[in-house]
Amino acid sequence: MGRTPFDDLYDQPDPRAYFRVLGALDYQTPHHAQGVFRRMAAHRTAREAGRTGVLDLCCSYGINAALLNHDLSWDDLYAHYTSPQADALTTAELIERDRAYYAARRRQDAVPVAGLDVSAPALDYALAVGLLDHAFPENLETGPPSPALRRAMRGVHSITVTGGASFLSPRTFEPLLAAADAPVWIAAFVLRTGSYQPIAASLRSHGLVTEKATESTFPQRRFTSAREQQYAVEAVAATGEDPHGRETEGYFHTALYVSRPPQDTVAIPLAALTQAPR
Repeated sequence: MGRTPFDDLYDQPDPRAYFRVLGALDYQTPHHAQGVFRRMAAHRTAREAGRTGVLDLCCSYGINAALLNHDLSWDDLYAHYTSPQADALTTAELIERDRAYYAARRRQDAVPVAGLDVSAPALDYALAVGLLDHAFPENLETGPPSPALRRAMRGVHSITVTGGASFLSPRTFEPLLAAADAPVWIAAFVLRTGSYQPIAASLRSHGLVTEKATESTFPQRRFTSAREQQYAVEAVAATGEDPHGRETEGYFHTALYVSRPPQDTVAIPLAALTQAPR
């Protein structure tokens, strides 16, 4: 007993099934991440005096890149991909439509985004429509990064994660940070059913301090069954967290962890990333 697998959603040639199935479960983590990732990219660009690259881990169809670099919301994307008009198109027609869709909504402050994911079809789509600048169909849990990924890390100053932290370990982060040529900030939305501490401890060896946003948690999606909810409630309690008012109410929840050099945590408080300017 555990989480319902959705592996087949990520092996499709386009994201229509992803939005149709997960949207029906009120999946919303990219929505919560959008503001955090934009503010992080803006701070990194300002500190580095130029556009700085982002590596999105477990990026699937480039959804985080779409929300980071375009004047679009999660609801916009859901409506776009579940519309009757989208449903009537072939994948090739959808890609042609989406290329124009994203180009027309590109933000002036857009930053280069590379994507890392085990699903080649999802990466192919994200590249074809212009959401990713580089894509790497690699699994660092089972093997070292390619020379191309190591080279790409020289221009990366931020790493983002919304959907895959539960499947990652220090094995993914260690070689990425070793290949970077500047301090990297990492923002991860992590399901409360597991512990982020092994990763945080590994990041500490690279000079990064990990802070947890404690003012709130973030709903991820509704449970698919009572059995899945029971698993989540028990797993969260096993980590020492309280599931009451969160997982007991019918949703997985995530917590936000941000890892940065200690001097950056002082210069730019975590609240500057998690709270929208007034």
